[in-house]
Amino acid sequence: MNSICVDSPAKLNLFLAITARRSDGYHDLVSLAAPLAWGDRLLAEETSQGFSLECDDPRIPRDGANLILRAAAAFQAATGWRGGVRFILEKRIPVGAGLGGGSSNAVAALRAMNHLAGLPLNDAGLFKIAAGIGSDCPLFVSGSPVVMRGRGERIEALPAEPAGRLSGRRVFVLKPGFEISTASAYARLAQRARDGYLPEAEAERRLAAWFGDASAAVEEILFNSFEHPTFERFMALPVLSDRIRIHFGLVLHLSGSGSACFALLPPSGGPRADEVAALVREAGGSRPLSRRHGWLERGFFAGRQIWLSQAAAKLQIAQYRH
Repeated sequence: MNSICVDSPAKLNLFLAITARRSDGYHDLVSLAAPLAWGDRLLAEETSQGFSLECDDPRIPRDGANLILRAAAAFQAATGWRGGVRFILEKRIPVGAGLGGGSSNAVAALRAMNHLAGLPLNDAGLFKIAAGIGSDCPLFVSGSPVVMRGRGERIEALPAEPAGRLSGRRVFVLKPGFEISTASAYARLAQRARDGYLPEAEAERRLAAWFGDASAAVEEILFNSFEHPTFERFMALPVLSDRIRIHFGLVLHLSGSGSACFALLPPSGGPRADEVAALVREAGGSRPLSRRHGWLERGFFAGRQIWLSQAAAKLQIAQYRH
């Protein structure tokens, strides 16, 4: 039986400017997104026909609402491949966090099926399918830091020098005990009228300035249009942000539309991730961490140290034992 195991990394939006609402209901954006050297894993086993999904997280849908199965159907329609696949998802990326878990899973499924089918598609072919599944999906095709434009479907790889500034940076990521739907986040942004959007010209100017200055630290490009309205709506976030800043000198930022937040850790020295995690757990209560996910099952916050990755998504031939 042919099988393959594919890494499915989370992502962070280091720069996310929502520039305008489009006539088709979507929003235009300019974003610098980077994969993390951490995420889910997807095992794909070839079967005679049909697609099925199993997951170690009971909250994950296993029907056509799941992007993995939608990606499988799209791959089959695009290539005509008639094999079946049993997908087994090892879930680590929390839902409703703005870390791109569902989109990353979809691209992992495309890569796995492409391998099982004998590589009928190159990255351009995978990109075309991914763009039809969801706005965040195309960024995971390259597996490296990218600039996203349009509604997220226009992807440009970072030049080597600024990509090198990102690679290997330690980052502390935390997930509140609540989720934020993307639709509600955009609705809050739209309520702020023009003040909620950053003009496209200004977004491009900021990116170009950061790209062009090799001495500019990663911290200088951090921005998120969703951050201010989200911190206003969920007051626990700025309270925790203040505590982290006062105790450790770190600045907390929102990833995507939330609810996950992150803080860049110093390249060397500075606070240890477990010290920051201890303060976060203290702020959210003393309930235990989930052994499976590393996040709080109940209560408020938990966090962990991860690394920004220059190329996080890799295929691995599965050595799987049932």
